[in-house]
Amino acid sequence: MTGAGEAPRRGRPPVSDRQRQRRRLDVSRHAVRLFAEHGVATTTGEQIARAAGISERTLWRLFRSKDSCVEPLLTTMVDAFQAAVRAWPRGVALAEHLRTTYTPLIGAPSASDVDAVLQVVRMTRYEPALRATYLMLQERAEATLAEVLAERLGEDRDSLAVQVRAATLGAVLRVATDRLARAAGAGLTRDALDEHREQLADAIGRITDEPSDRPAGDAR
Repeated sequence: MTGAGEAPRRGRPPVSDRQRQRRRLDVSRHAVRLFAEHGVATTTGEQIARAAGISERTLWRLFRSKDSCVEPLLTTMVDAFQAAVRAWPRGVALAEHLRTTYTPLIGAPSASDVDAVLQVVRMTRYEPALRATYLMLQERAEATLAEVLAERLGEDRDSLAVQVRAATLGAVLRVATDRLARAAGAGLTRDALDEHREQLADAIGRITDEPSDRPAGDAR
């Protein structure tokens, strides 16, 4: 019922942010499957929309380009690392905090989504458009990393020291995730996840000059 003088609402009801994110994630799953089967260049927006059960017009409302369709899945990986850094307690070395608490891809809703994320990461090795999207998301995450580091170091988040450290942490995540994706080519295992966490923590410990409890020369 509408109030006096109000015109009745026409058309579809507005989509909530949560509904929009769910829809974007669903499209992302279909896009990754098609990219893996046919390649990015030969996959069309029409094919992605058809597979996701939406119109092509809706697809372009949700995504600015077909390669950006992988963003919702890749974001789960980046968000997991940002969440771990935000939860870094005072008095504990960042490397040790990550070693004991970091769970890669914690934001992924399902095991199949974890596999899809790692599949995208593998594809970025030979799909430049996907690589660009992957690097862009990681660069965005540096703002969060810089914010946390600035607070801990007592420096301005825009200082060179903070920005370089944030960029370095992002680079460690990228390299470690690339290695995890390659190791999981035949299927993700608990051992592969544990090694990923250890490699990530060890590299960050070395970069931040934090002592490591590993024997000298054990870089895995």
